[in-house]
Amino acid sequence: MNRPGTIDRPLTNDPQKQAPMTTSASEPMGSATPDFTTTGANASRQNRTLEMQLMPEALARAHMHERLREAEAERQAMRLIAARRMQRRAERVSMRARRALAMAVMQ
Repeated sequence: MNRPGTIDRPLTNDPQKQAPMTTSASEPMGSATPDFTTTGANASRQNRTLEMQLMPEALARAHMHERLREAEAERQAMRLIAARRMQRRAERVSMRARRALAMAVMQ
């Protein structure tokens, strides 16, 4: 199972250095699997490898974007809470000032 050069464990991961796939002697000439050139397969394999390598980066970028959005929403909520707190405080101070003015006028 661990022999080098098997299908599951090729000698190298570089598609350019791998042996091209050829038809076997037992397969008839006019079979349903024609003999392809490996350049297209190598290119698609390399692109797939690049996409697979970049997937964690894209996932991390999306995750970070989501966390930044959540943090901004949290900051906005905290600002709203602080603004409401200051508004209530200002209303209490205003009522206290009105009462003080009314007391001063009454005496």
